[in-house]
Amino acid sequence: MASQSEKHRAFVELHRRSGAFVIPNPWDAGSSRILTALGFEALATTSAGFAYSIGRRDSAAALSRGALLENARAIVEATHLPVSADLEDGFGAAPEACAETIALGAGVGLVGGSIEDATGDPANPIFAFSHAVERVAAAAEAAHALPFVLTARAENFLHGRPDLDDTIRRLQAFEAAGAEVLYAPGLPDIAAIRTVCAAVTKPVNVVMGLAGKAFSVSELQAAGVKRISVGGSFARAALGALVRAATEVKDHGTFGYAASAMPAWEAEAYMPEERR
Repeated sequence: MASQSEKHRAFVELHRRSGAFVIPNPWDAGSSRILTALGFEALATTSAGFAYSIGRRDSAAALSRGALLENARAIVEATHLPVSADLEDGFGAAPEACAETIALGAGVGLVGGSIEDATGDPANPIFAFSHAVERVAAAAEAAHALPFVLTARAENFLHGRPDLDDTIRRLQAFEAAGAEVLYAPGLPDIAAIRTVCAAVTKPVNVVMGLAGKAFSVSELQAAGVKRISVGGSFARAALGALVRAATEVKDHGTFGYAASAMPAWEAEAYMPEERR
């Protein structure tokens, strides 16, 4: 098993090499093992996928920092790959809370994580510009003392503020504050993605699997994207399969879903043989 420092070096190198790479989002140890076996080079947690798995909504108010980090620990321990985490808003408005969350994340074996500028308050969904930058600066200072790659997220487009100029202004300020990866989820089209990538010098993460047009890896790479995540969409794909299977049984009394289900032998093959 690679050390945390070795995983960090591998993660940094993924962001430095030419071309784009996909970082899928497992939601538990089992999905982490499967995605590792399929040949991906790094993994990222998903707060949405984790929330659904424990019967919660995806929000900082519904997920405690301790629970999210324990989920991250389980994913880290199930793979030899570098793991980055969705660390929500840093679990506190104060810059010091963001820095503490980064340190705690490294403590469970993470080598990366994101801090977003969303407040969780529907009446005032995005932190004021200067405060958002202070939060990223504190998180970056903590990350630079650790084997940890900080991603800073500008959340305008997920919270009813489709302001590309402000989003770019924030990402540029986050870069200047020390963030190593930049991320604006929910950008509306490839032109906006291209504009964001051209406006900053650090690697840009883009999420696929949300509503709207999907772009291929090659299209995103041509636009300047370095890292492509899938957020909670793999978890939602699994839930979709569950609902389709259950609906078939309930409404039709048939079990045809089993024909496309993963065979038991294959599921077992992804999991190590361990004694309790």
